Amino acid sequence: MDDTTAPFLTKAPTARRPLLGLTILVVEDSRFACETIRLMCLRSGARVRRADSLKSARRHLKVYRPSAVVIDMGLPDGSGVDLIEELTQAMPRIGAVIGLSGDPGTEDRALAAGADGFISKPFDSLAAFQQVILDTLPEDRRPSGPRPITDDVIHPDPLAYRDDINHIANLLDDNPDEPTLDYVAQFLGGVARSAKDGDLVRAVDQLARARSRGDMPHGTIPRLSALLQERLDQKIAI
Repeated sequence: MDDTTAPFLTKAPTARRPLLGLTILVVEDSRFACETIRLMCLRSGARVRRADSLKSARRHLKVYRPSAVVIDMGLPDGSGVDLIEELTQAMPRIGAVIGLSGDPGTEDRALAAGADGFISKPFDSLAAFQQVILDTLPEDRRPSGPRPITDDVIHPDPLAYRDDINHIANLLDDNPDEPTLDYVAQFLGGVARSAKDGDLVRAVDQLARARSRGDMPHGTIPRLSALLQERLDQKIAI
C-alpha cells in the first residue's frame, strides 16, 4: 500500500501545519526519541508509523510506502546505514530518507549512503525538525507562501524515558558481551543527551571511550547500573 495515495494525503500542507499530508516512518528503538518525533509530527500535521529494528522496518516497507523515513543509525539488529542504502537505491525511491543519531560522527556516513538529510540528537525544536523534513521534500509537497517560525520546544512523556532506562538496565543485568556494550553506549548516549541527563551522559561517555579502545569496562558497568536504578526508583508524577 502506498501511503501517498491515501485520502489523508490529498490534503495540502499549510503554513501552520507544513507536514500535513505526509506519513513518516520512524525507524528508532528508543521510545523517548520516537515519542519526541511523534509529538512533532502531530503538531506539524503528519502521520507517524514506528519500527524499532531493521527487521520491523523492512516488514513494514513491504506493505506501506511512506512519504519519508527517519532512520536511527544504531539499531539492535544492525546499522541504519544498510537501510538507508537499500531505500535510496530502490525504485521507486522513497521521497525522503533521513538519518538520525546522537553521534555527530555518523552524519557523514548517513549522507554517503544516500540520505537526503540528518537529524542530530538531542533535538527538541519543532521548527528545526520541520525544516529538516521540508528541505528533503519535492517542491510540490511543501507549503507555499511565508511560514511562521515557531520557537516551540517539544517535551516527550518522561515515562518513555523510563522505559528506555529500564531496557538498558535489563541488558546490563544480564552479563553483557562486547556487542551488547557497544549497543548500550550508542543507545543510552542518545537517550541521555536527549533527556539532558548530564550525570548519565558522562557515565555513558566513559563506557564509550573504553569500548573505543577495545576494553571491557568492568568498573564502569556497576556505576552505570547504579545510575539507571536511581532513575527507575524516582517517582514520576502522572
